[in-house]
Amino acid sequence: MKTLSWVSSLLLVWALAGCASAPVAPAPQRLFDDSSFAPPSTELRVDDIFALSDEMKHYVEVEIARPLHSKGLQRGLLEALYSKNQLKLDYDAVRTRNASEAFAARSGNCLSLVIMTAAFAKHLGLRVDYRSVVVDTHWLRSGDLYVNSGHVNVTLGRRVLDARIGGAEDAAWTVDFLPPEDIRGQRASQIDENTIVAMYFNNRAAEALAAGRLDDAYAWAAQAVRQSPAFLTAYNTLGVVYRRHGNLVLAERVLRHVLEREPDNSVAMTNLVHVLKDQGQAQEAATLAQRLARIEPYPPYHFFDLGMAALQAGDNRAARDLFTKELARAAYHHEFHFWLAVADLRLGQVAQAREHLAIAVENSPTPDDKALYAAKLAWINARAVH
Repeated sequence: MKTLSWVSSLLLVWALAGCASAPVAPAPQRLFDDSSFAPPSTELRVDDIFALSDEMKHYVEVEIARPLHSKGLQRGLLEALYSKNQLKLDYDAVRTRNASEAFAARSGNCLSLVIMTAAFAKHLGLRVDYRSVVVDTHWLRSGDLYVNSGHVNVTLGRRVLDARIGGAEDAAWTVDFLPPEDIRGQRASQIDENTIVAMYFNNRAAEALAAGRLDDAYAWAAQAVRQSPAFLTAYNTLGVVYRRHGNLVLAERVLRHVLEREPDNSVAMTNLVHVLKDQGQAQEAATLAQRLARIEPYPPYHFFDLGMAALQAGDNRAARDLFTKELARAAYHHEFHFWLAVADLRLGQVAQAREHLAIAVENSPTPDDKALYAAKLAWINARAVH
């Protein structure tokens, strides 16, 4: 399951970071500036993230009581939530929801669905474990914001009493939305619930930032940092908020805090380059930019943007080649497949265009994107018939 974090076109915020195994000191108070921001538009309560609504309680205690009893708690719960003829959940990357919101909407991004699954499992007394899985870096872009996807899954263990008694039932069930072949052999590490909570707050901060609600973005980002001081992604988001707010001194302070702990963190480095430029520190910004170029010579969307320029210039063959290069770094990115289909169509390669549009439909992050690509595909198919 994927977690998302958002970034400005100049300030990148990386998505998924692991948590440290040793205890971590609270974030320094000097990194916060509550007095410069208005209170958030909604109260931030950790308990609300995993809270079950009355509808959820009825669902688990009444509607699926029989399969929970006959199939076992883990299997019964997961089949009820994720089999195609049950809740019929939809993937929707637009907004990060808490457990009750995801259940009510019957949709959510992967972090939302992890949280909803965990909420039900905890209500049943099951053990819940979370793991972050290292997968290929995958960037998305929304307007002038970039999005980087990390990956996290959840494992449901038996209740303590059941584990003591023993039995034939499997000890643990893992729910993961990626195909097994995509995560087989990938490095994974267990993370605690505080990190999951921090991811939730960080995503909400990024969503508020994308909408221009800086006061809300600050509150969510600061809460993410406080919940899990080792989750460095949240500091990057906080740095972006400070820069958008015009507080460049604190933006620099927060980003340097990240680089003290991860000297090669290219995201924090990118952020800091622009903050230094904003402050007129051109020489230090240039030196840091040179180091960044050695670490990351081709930033996200590099070949895609070149491909779009080629497409606008009428060089469809060059555009196709550049889009193909970008797909080599993100094989299932819906937007890259769509524009590759456009280039193929202009080159008269209808079959290839149809294939790439089908992949774009399959990997669309939102219902609106899926509908758009499906309409384009239907148009091509209709023309082929006639």
